[in-house]
Amino acid sequence: MPPSLLWVSGIFYSGNTGESSIKMDVRLYVGNLPRSTSQDELDTLFRQAGAVVSVEVVRDRISGEPKGFAFITMGSQTDADQAISLFNAYALGERELTVNVAKPRDEQPRH
Repeated sequence: MPPSLLWVSGIFYSGNTGESSIKMDVRLYVGNLPRSTSQDELDTLFRQAGAVVSVEVVRDRISGEPKGFAFITMGSQTDADQAISLFNAYALGERELTVNVAKPRDEQPRH
């Protein structure tokens, strides 16, 4: 059977149907980033908290310039909790980061 993937409140559950173990990846929102922050810098920083599955620095569709926030997927809830503990309000390039569990698009406020 093909692997299944389910998103629930910032947590990805994945695994093959019928398997006893399910991997939980947790997606974090990281805001108030200096615009010069690279994916490699964030990967290196967040690896101090645990396993980093992916890093996505969000860029403007037209200009390609970073928008000042990113999404980082951590390998477990424990790693995500550690990352939030270490890096929420962390000073990076004279900015104080905001780090929390990412909300699905339909739960985000519309502007």
